[in-house]
Amino acid sequence: MQILAVDVGTGTQDIFLFDSRMAVENGFKMVLPSPTMIVRRKIQAATRQRDPIVLTGVTMGGGPSHWAVEDHLAEGLPVYATPDAARSFNDDLEVLRDQGITVVSEEEASVLAQDCPSFELRDFDYPAIRDAFQAFGVSLDGLAAVAVAVFDHGAAPPGYSDRKFRFEYIEQRVVAENRLSAFAFPADRIPPIMTRMQAVARSAGELDAPLMMMDTAPAAVLGATLDPRVGAQDRSIIANIGNFHTLAFRLGPGGIEGVFEHHTGFMSRKKLESLFGAFAAGELTDDYVFADQGHGARILSDLPLPLERDMQNLAVIGPRRGMMVGSNLQPYFAAPFGDMMLVGCFGLLAAAADVFPSLAGPIRAGLRTDGAQGAPPWELEST
Repeated sequence: MQILAVDVGTGTQDIFLFDSRMAVENGFKMVLPSPTMIVRRKIQAATRQRDPIVLTGVTMGGGPSHWAVEDHLAEGLPVYATPDAARSFNDDLEVLRDQGITVVSEEEASVLAQDCPSFELRDFDYPAIRDAFQAFGVSLDGLAAVAVAVFDHGAAPPGYSDRKFRFEYIEQRVVAENRLSAFAFPADRIPPIMTRMQAVARSAGELDAPLMMMDTAPAAVLGATLDPRVGAQDRSIIANIGNFHTLAFRLGPGGIEGVFEHHTGFMSRKKLESLFGAFAAGELTDDYVFADQGHGARILSDLPLPLERDMQNLAVIGPRRGMMVGSNLQPYFAAPFGDMMLVGCFGLLAAAADVFPSLAGPIRAGLRTDGAQGAPPWELEST
């Protein structure tokens, strides 16, 4: 049984092909530029050529691509975008018009594209991934499932804080199910407010396998629990220090004991230490994090969690985890199956076992961390 897991971040998209017959360490993997970075480079090339640009497709992650659009506009060059593509940068189209983006219909975009570069926006490019594997003789035919993670702020009502809106959603999911896989959904059950996830589902029409969507940060934290040292802890804090966002969960025997999310750009090692300390003690408040330009915090257990240095019950992951190197808290740098970059993919697989019960047995057997090994690749090819 094979499952394709794709974790779409700001800097990279991390891709893992899980095969239940094979040890995870032998699985085929790719770490490639993220979709928003690919779009950014295309826009920058157009800016150098002084070309107007047309953006089509669906809502995707912004960040680097949005900065490239702003630079393009600052050069006095036109930017045309269909409504769905434009919402990659802001759900309020009037705000984008005020920034200088011309919102056009699909028909108008088709006409404009005859005379200037046109870029299709989407987070999940299955044909490109399929062709990349195929170039190395690996077929994706007969996949049992596809699991994709993206960071989704959700579509906040006009005038409502997108930071508050996202964290209220996080709280709702935790209270509803109190497990990390609560942030994963089959394609036909994605909440309507999760517009980026919905866009991936709409743009993945070539798939002939069930699709699961999940938020990136909970996927990474869930993946970190597969590190034997992390999994052995009765209670722990696991923090994903991402390029844009830092999200931490406090986990205990009863499930999720707390959660907070902030912006990594506001972080330093000293500030992270302060946040983790307050979080462990149960003293971190929602008002403090939000006033500090973060998303929010929620403590679900009154029982403090001592951060024991000898136990290393603070685990960190993510592309910016290096910020905690040398910390007095002496965090553990988790790397399930020896690969931190794929921690989100491993979390996607663990969540898929809950979302697709018929696949649970092979997934959980394949993700065992007790030293059990599957067959090497050459033995599979000979059968």
